[in-house]
Parts: sequence; structure tokens; C-alpha cells
Amino acid sequence: MTKKDVKELIHILKQTYPDAKCSLDFKTPFELVVAVCLSAQCTDERVNLTTPALFQRCKTIEDFANIDLVELENFIHPCGFYKNKAKNIQKCARQILDDFNGQVPQDMESLMKLAGVGRKSANVIMLEVFGIAKRYCCRYPLQTYF
Repeated sequence: MTKKDVKELIHILKQTYPDAKCSLDFKTPFELVVAVCLSAQCTDERVNLTTPALFQRCKTIEDFANIDLVELENFIHPCGFYKNKAKNIQKCARQILDDFNGQVPQDMESLMKLAGVGRKSANVIMLEVFGIAKRYCCRYPLQTYF
């Protein structure tokens, strides 16, 4: 695929989906972090059915850091891979509390240091929470295509 093809594809997508946005439901930056972690190998629809009860139980990052792991696993079981996801969510909460003063970081490198957050997830968080569009795919910046 050439640069011209990529530019045309991006143009078509922007015209076809001008108001595209994340379909995960969240109210706080950390809720989106959790929802994105749960969305791996799961539909956004399933995540949105699962998170209301979880977010009612865990209202703060501290709640996620301190919830009993088995209880967390029970909440997120419908999303699949619940044991690893629960461990990552709890570790991520602790990392944010310990390393980022309880605030979800706003840069790619810091987000990717969080348990359960990879490049794709970090891009979603940066765009949807902070309005920062880095346009990275894999390791390569796409700015050259715009």
C-alpha cells in the first residue's frame, strides 16, 4: 500500500464516519483504562454490560487497588480471560497510585508502562480522555500520511 493509498483510505474513513468515537461507556479516565483492558478479546457491548456493576462497586482507583482479587474476577468473568485481566487491572490501579500520584498519565510511554495497557489501548485512552491524537500504529507514526 502506498502513501497515496493510505491518504485516500483515511479520507474515505473520515467522510464515512465523521463522528466516530469510542463505544465503551466510562465517566472517569480510569474507568476507560479498565474498560479498554476488559475489551481485549471481548466485544465493547459485553464490556458495557459488565462495567456498570463493577464501577458501582469500585468508584475510585483506590477501590480497584484494594478489592479482593476473587471479587474482581467475579465481576469481570463475562469478559473472558478474567484472571489475567483482574490481575492487570489491580496492578494498574496500584501503579497509578504509586507512580503517577493517582492520576492516569497522559503520555504514550507512561500509559504503556501500566499493566494491561499496550500501544492500541494507550492511543484510545489518549484520544478519548485527553483529546490527544498521536496517530501511531504499531511503532510507526502516521503523521507523514496527513
